[in-house]
Amino acid sequence: MRRHTLILGGTGLFAALGFMLTLGAWQSGDLPWQEKTTSSAARIRAADLGAMTWQLTSHEGAPVNPQDWLGQANLVFFGFTWCPDVCPMTLLNISDWLEELGPDADRLAVHLVTVDPERDIPEVLADYLSNFNPRIAGLTGTPVEVARAVAAFGVTYRRVPREDGDYTMDHTSGVFVFGPDGRLSRMIDLHEKPQAAVPKIRQALNQEE
Repeated sequence: MRRHTLILGGTGLFAALGFMLTLGAWQSGDLPWQEKTTSSAARIRAADLGAMTWQLTSHEGAPVNPQDWLGQANLVFFGFTWCPDVCPMTLLNISDWLEELGPDADRLAVHLVTVDPERDIPEVLADYLSNFNPRIAGLTGTPVEVARAVAAFGVTYRRVPREDGDYTMDHTSGVFVFGPDGRLSRMIDLHEKPQAAVPKIRQALNQEE
């Protein structure tokens, strides 16, 4: 299995940046639909691992459910291995954050949930994630299982056909930061200053269960 080239392309970057800025906007109250409780932004804010019931498969082939994550802080990111820019860039950023956290990184679990389950089988995820910090785990499943998990976090994704007959994926991008109690603590998105990420993670690490 070939490893993907980690090159940040301009067109895909701007497309995914739009999704990231949407996440940043709900944090600051700038979305015109922010008051609607049925909005994706509201569902993201209400994300609670303890209330979720999905089950996925890790890149090592083991079953995983949200209750497995309770009791420690968690970072969760949605993406796919054929993503040309934002996904590998975010995973490289996460690797940097883990290094900056030092020993505290051992108290944190990090998960990439694929939005492209048809291509991202466990073996593909394992090969892809070997490019990044070994603490980062990958999750996949059947299309139905992935759809259920993604919906629980309040994010969206869709397949976008390409002219060559292949396809890419549009998806909500951003890093969910959960405290040990399973409740969403903060979000990290691209338009923030890079130095803002680690303090948000430390805040979650220091939350009591």
